[in-house]
Amino acid sequence: MIDDFLAGDLTVVEEAVRAAAAAEIMPRYRQLAAHEIVEKSGPHDLVTTADRLAEEHLTASLTRLLPGSVVVGEEAVHADPKVYDALGGDAPVWIVDPVDGTRQFVRGEPGFCTLVALAHHGELLASWTYAAVLDEMAVAVRGRGAVLNGVPIRSGSPAPGAALEVAMSHPDYTTDAQKRALLGLFIDGIHARPCGSAGLEYLAVARGDQDAVAFSWEYAWDHAAGLLLVTEAGGAQATLSGAPFRIAGGNDMPFTAARDKATAERILAALRAGG
Repeated sequence: MIDDFLAGDLTVVEEAVRAAAAAEIMPRYRQLAAHEIVEKSGPHDLVTTADRLAEEHLTASLTRLLPGSVVVGEEAVHADPKVYDALGGDAPVWIVDPVDGTRQFVRGEPGFCTLVALAHHGELLASWTYAAVLDEMAVAVRGRGAVLNGVPIRSGSPAPGAALEVAMSHPDYTTDAQKRALLGLFIDGIHARPCGSAGLEYLAVARGDQDAVAFSWEYAWDHAAGLLLVTEAGGAQATLSGAPFRIAGGNDMPFTAARDKATAERILAALRAGG
């Protein structure tokens, strides 16, 4: 079932992602009313009507495209944490973040995107990163490379001797151990800054505009699409232990995704030194 789907015309998924954004997200861009914005765990963890309705739209359309599949979406998991268990099940799983960068969306800024990844038995198979305002659609399929608006992209490698540009989790939102590890990035040769939309940070790495990311949380909807995108663009990823990131969780944090293996190893060394 899953092999036949991947061998078919995957532009139907791209169309579903665009349709959800057009129907539920963009009409609310810079048009949100106060009652359409709700705090979840705190003022930095927001959900809007656009998040909820776009996820419902994608849940319906994606499961129609692949009968027997299930959806693990950020808002569904917030309502029922047991939904996350599907990542370890037997059914193909669509991993969905309807609005990645909700704070930017709420502020009326363009730096947000919709993230969709398809996984089976813990293996990432395909992903879609759609920045509607920027009109950018990045697609990756396992073993087939990555494209941005239909044009192949490669992460390349940093220029020799250049300082590494790294987007990282904000230290204020980490455990003490993770905070110490992330502070290891504040050394000569690395320029680290707090991240914006995780999906767009991964895209920047995949297209060679940024050297790496370093994150301390492991929600699959934030990372699945971007990790496959970076990998298929020629990049590398690993957790603090050196093992690959597992989308079902239980990773040794923080972890990195970088333009190449050497850069990933350099970031991990800095994180270990900080910890």
